[in-house]
Amino acid sequence: MGCAVVRYGRVMLLALLLVQAAAAAPDLPALTGRVVDKADMLSPAAEQRLTDMLAGLEQTNGDQVVVVTVPDLGDTSIVDYGVQLGRAWGIGQKAKDNGALLLIAKKQRAIRIEVGYGLEGQLTDARSSMIVRRIIRPAFRQNDYDGGVIAGTAAIVKTLGGNPGTGQGTSQGHTAPTPHHGPSMMHTFLWLGLMIGIAGVFGSGMGGLFNGRGRRRRRRGAPWIMPTGGGGSGGLGGGGGFSGGGGSFGGGGASGGW
Repeated sequence: MGCAVVRYGRVMLLALLLVQAAAAAPDLPALTGRVVDKADMLSPAAEQRLTDMLAGLEQTNGDQVVVVTVPDLGDTSIVDYGVQLGRAWGIGQKAKDNGALLLIAKKQRAIRIEVGYGLEGQLTDARSSMIVRRIIRPAFRQNDYDGGVIAGTAAIVKTLGGNPGTGQGTSQGHTAPTPHHGPSMMHTFLWLGLMIGIAGVFGSGMGGLFNGRGRRRRRRGAPWIMPTGGGGSGGLGGGGGFSGGGGSFGGGGASGGW
């Protein structure tokens, strides 16, 4: 009877441990794209810009980076949460482990860059810490979540050899406009006036040259196009159908708060 009691005690202990482990396991979100904003911290424009930037990185060298915000970590540390999330999603290629996460926990006001094994030589702990402390944290302390995440992600992409695109992002997730200066506009109008004057002089004195029989009158000049501050740039598509490639994580990276 003593052996039966011992066996029963072991079974109960094992069951208790399993229940505790299940209770301690974090509630991980589903991987729905390159940006998973469960805490609703980002604007749609910022999400699209991040998605395009991260799609471009993967197209360039195969590295996978995902930005994720969660409302609460529960009782799990952000380090453990990042490792479990990276492994559950399998970010990065299985043979290369070339994945990374930018994880933000809203309630804990915590930031984490989680780095896969294969990227630890490039996106080092020191580099990750610098991005968190010097780039993301200052923006977050100004409640500029779009700007902080975009600038931090751009720094990660650049570190991994990708092209984050022009600009580092503003609070609305857009490239800052190029200012127009008075002298440039003045030169434009002076040049326009000069061209009109020249066209008038030559048009009155040489009209016959452009109105001969059987020939169509020639236009005095091409349409004038005012210079602009910049142009649009195409993206690399959304996160539809995006999935991890079986990459793994071991706790590399850095954390910080705001």
